[in-house]
Amino acid sequence: MDRQQKTKTAVAVGNRTPDPYVVLGAGRVESDRFWRWGDDNLFPEALALMARRSTTHRRIINDKADYISGKGFVCDEARLPRLAEFVRRANGDGESLRQVLNKAAFDKALFGNAFLEVVTDPRHTFLSLYHQDASRCRVARDSEHVLLHHDWRAFRPQEARQLPLYPRFEEQEDGTLRALIHYKDYEPTFSHYGVPPYIAGFNVSAIAYKTDRWNISRLDNSFQLSGVMMLDAAVDSDAEAERIVRLAEQKFAGNPGQVMFVIRDGEGDDDNSRFIPIASQNEGDWQALHEQAVGDIVVAHSWFRSLSGLDYAAGFSAERILHEYEVALNTVILAEQAELMEPVREVIALATGLDASSLQIVNRPPTRSKPVYMKVWEARKADGLDYDPEDPRQQAFLSEITKYNVQSIG
Repeated sequence: MDRQQKTKTAVAVGNRTPDPYVVLGAGRVESDRFWRWGDDNLFPEALALMARRSTTHRRIINDKADYISGKGFVCDEARLPRLAEFVRRANGDGESLRQVLNKAAFDKALFGNAFLEVVTDPRHTFLSLYHQDASRCRVARDSEHVLLHHDWRAFRPQEARQLPLYPRFEEQEDGTLRALIHYKDYEPTFSHYGVPPYIAGFNVSAIAYKTDRWNISRLDNSFQLSGVMMLDAAVDSDAEAERIVRLAEQKFAGNPGQVMFVIRDGEGDDDNSRFIPIASQNEGDWQALHEQAVGDIVVAHSWFRSLSGLDYAAGFSAERILHEYEVALNTVILAEQAELMEPVREVIALATGLDASSLQIVNRPPTRSKPVYMKVWEARKADGLDYDPEDPRQQAFLSEITKYNVQSIG
C-alpha cells in the first residue's frame, strides 16, 4: 500500500439521542374512519413528548391545570345533598369532581382538547363523569362520534370504541346511555380539533430542552474540550478504519463525547497522533438563549413568571404573586373554568333534574399577604383604609371570611 497519499477519514459524533421534536410517524395517514390529528395522526404524542422534555413548559401546564380545577367545589349542600354527594364521588372509580376536572384541565392545557365521558341510564337514576385521555381520542368521519383506541400507531377498527358527541346519547351494550363532551380551543382553519394556545412557542420549548441537553452533555463528558483526534494508523479497509474509530471513541471520547476522529495513514515509523482542541467561548450565548426561550414559553402560554416559579431566586415577593394571580384569575382561570363547567352543569340538570347553579369552583391564591389570624379591622388599618374596631362585621378574623374564596363563573 502506498503510505504517501492515502488518507482515510472517519467521524465519530456523540449525542446520538434522537431529536424528540421531529415529526412523529412517516408522512400523512389516510383513513375513512376518523379525522387525522396532525398529518401523521400522532400530533398528541408529539405534544406529550415535548411536555415531558421541557421543564418550564411542563411546570406551566401543571400549574394551569391546578389553578383551573381550583381547591374543590362548593354547593348548597343543605338543599341539594345529592349534588354534594356527586361532588365528592363523581364516578364509579371513586374520583371526586375536582379530580375529574383536573385531568380535563390538564389535557386542555396540553393538547388544546379534552374529553369527558358522561354515563347515565334511560331512567336517569344515576350520573357518572369519567375523564378520557385526549391522546386516545379521534373524531369520527361523521363528526358526530369519537373513536377511542389504545394505540393509534397500530389502529385496528375492531379494537376501537365509539361514543357519540354530547349532547347526543346512545345506548351501549351494558344498557347505559353514554356521550362524550369534547372541549377544544378555537383556532382558525381547524375544524375537528382544537390547537393548544402555546403553539406559537413550540419551537422555543424545543430550544429550552436542547440547551438543557447541551449542558447535560458537557456534564457527562466531564467538561472536557471538544476537538479533533488525529490518529496515525495503517488500515487495509474501511471496515478496519471503522473498528479503530470505535475503539478510539471508547477510549478518548467518553460518554457521550464531542470529539471528531480522523484516521490517516502515517508516514514513516513515527506516531504523529495528536488531539487538537476546539476552544468554545459561547457559554454566555447559550445561557442567554436559554433564558430568552424560557421567557418566550411563558408568553406563549399567556401565563405569568411568578406563578411558574421562575423568579424565586431573585426574592420571594408575595405581593407580586398575589397581583399576578389576580390578573391570571380574571384573564385565564375564570374563562377556562366557565368553559369546563357549563356542559357539566347542563349534564347534571339533564340526568338528575337538580339545579346545579350553586355549584362553584373554590379559588384560593397561592399565598397570602396577611396572616389569617388578623381581624378585618386590623387588616383595613394595615392597608391604610378606614376601620372601626367596634364594628361587629370587622371583628371577624380573616380566616373566617376567606375560608372559601369562591369566584362566580356562571
